[in-house]
Amino acid sequence: MTFHAVSAGQAVTFFVLGAIASGINAVAGGGSLITFPALTVGFHMPSNIANATNSVALWPGSFAGALGFKNLISKTAHHLKVLFLPTLLGSLVGAQLFISTSAKVFDRVIPWLILLAALLLMFQPTVKKLAMREGRSVSPVAGAVLQFFVALYGGYFGAGMGIMMLAAFALFMDGTIHELNAVKTWLGLVINFAASIMFLAQNIIDPSVALILTLGSIIGGFYAAKFSQRVNPDKMRTVIAIYGLVAAAYFMYKAFRLPSWPSIG
Repeated sequence: MTFHAVSAGQAVTFFVLGAIASGINAVAGGGSLITFPALTVGFHMPSNIANATNSVALWPGSFAGALGFKNLISKTAHHLKVLFLPTLLGSLVGAQLFISTSAKVFDRVIPWLILLAALLLMFQPTVKKLAMREGRSVSPVAGAVLQFFVALYGGYFGAGMGIMMLAAFALFMDGTIHELNAVKTWLGLVINFAASIMFLAQNIIDPSVALILTLGSIIGGFYAAKFSQRVNPDKMRTVIAIYGLVAAAYFMYKAFRLPSWPSIG
């Protein structure tokens, strides 16, 4: 694994990006919509390397968030036991699918994934209302299968997977929104950890950038709880969602733009 040289200015930028992404994940979600485009557009990192690096770097922030829900483990243990295996398997399949995807194909897929994540973030309140409605319409077995596919998405890309999980939980799980969030956070940790191990084993990350982003994410996650009390999460969510839509449009143009017309004469 080769550590690439990073200038002082780049190091500061990566650190700040990691802190901002971790803080956004704690307040409203969608932090990857900040870091991934920044790595690919601002620092010209190949999209597949940026995706893997981003997943590995932001994992500590997920761990910090999971610790924040440790008081609800007793109330959510049943769901965690049922969904742990399909979550683990789904994340491993998704990560392997990502590893097997060529950079060219991933460049064509990524605009749609960013668009999906941005739309999920934009309609997050609707998902939360759905999660709190009475009456579930899917059996636990079908719910486990659904969770497998959500985890597959998370292992492949990840942005917006938490909102996907809340939407899925609404179909087969009972509990308060805090309990559903706890299950979402712990299972998200499983997805991120499993995918990160595979990405590290395949040596498809930029370790220098990942390390600096990680340090920033730890600081950002630590102070996010205090900072989040002063921020309107709905306004932040809207801003990040709009930013995601712009990023999706950019990547779509970049991936699908037509070749230049040949010159005449």
